[in-house]
Amino acid sequence: MKAKQVTVLSGKGGVGKTTLTASLVSLTRSCVVTDCDVDASNLHLLLKPEVIDKKEFYGQKKAKIEASKCIECGLCREACRFDAIRNFEVDPILCEGCGVCAYICPAEAINLEEEVSGYLYTSRTKYGFMCHAQLKPGEENSGKLVNLVRKNAETLAEKNGLNLIINDGPPGIGCPVIASVTGVDLGVVVTEPTLSGIHDLKRALTLLNHFGIKPLVCINKYDLNLKNTERICTFCKANGIEVIGKIKFDPIITQSMVAGKPIVEYSPDNPVSKSIAEIWRRIMKELDLDV
Repeated sequence: MKAKQVTVLSGKGGVGKTTLTASLVSLTRSCVVTDCDVDASNLHLLLKPEVIDKKEFYGQKKAKIEASKCIECGLCREACRFDAIRNFEVDPILCEGCGVCAYICPAEAINLEEEVSGYLYTSRTKYGFMCHAQLKPGEENSGKLVNLVRKNAETLAEKNGLNLIINDGPPGIGCPVIASVTGVDLGVVVTEPTLSGIHDLKRALTLLNHFGIKPLVCINKYDLNLKNTERICTFCKANGIEVIGKIKFDPIITQSMVAGKPIVEYSPDNPVSKSIAEIWRRIMKELDLDV
C-alpha cells in the first residue's frame, strides 16, 4: 500500500514548523520523515540522524572557458549581466549558468558544465528513516533537490512497509514549497497570531487550494495575541478550514531545542506537549491511520 503523506508548512519562517514536525515524528515512530527545507535544513538538530548513504547532487550548470580555444575577444565579458567573467575566467560564485556567454562566443570556447551543488542524504534516527539534503552555500534550489528527497522517502517507505511520510516543508510559497506539497494527502499549515502570520497563512492556504490538497491549521503561540487568534479562527471557519490545535507560548520549547530533543520527549506532561499530541491524533484520524 502506498504511504500517505503529510507536509507541514508555513507561509513564513520562524513560526515553529520544524519544532512541530520533530514532535509528530517522535509520536509516530513508524514513518519516514523528510526535511524539504534544503536551503536551510535544521530538522537534523532535533532528530540527530546517522547518515547511511550520501549522494552528490548536480543542479545548476556553470560556464567554463577553455583557455586553449579562447581568442580573448571580450564578447563574453560584455554580454555577461552578472559580471562573472574577469580576465577571461568565469567566477563560479557569480555565474548563474544562463548560457549567454557560450551562445555568443565565436570560438566556441565556453561550455556549460554540471557541478556538485549539494548532497542528498539517507539517514537513520531512533524514530525511523530520515531523508534530507544540503545545498552548498550560494547554490540555488529549483525544487529538483526537494523532489529527489521526496522520491527517496517514497522508496524507503515502500521498501520497509511504512504507511506514513511526514514532510517538513520550506517556508514561503515558492518553488521548493510547491515541490514539497505536490501529490501529498494533507497539508498542515502552522501560523502565529501576528499580522504577517495571518497574511502568509492565507498565501499558504491559497497554494494548497490550487493543488487540491486539504489543509489543516495549527496556531502556535496563540496566547500572545488572542484577538488575532480569534481572527484566524473566524477566517478558517468561514472558509471551511479546520483549526486542529492551538499551542501556547512557553519558554520550555526553547529549553527542549537547546537540549536537542522534541518537546514531547523533553517534557511529555507539559501542556504544550499535550496540545501537540492532540494535533497528532487529529492528523492521524484525518489520514485514517492508527494512532
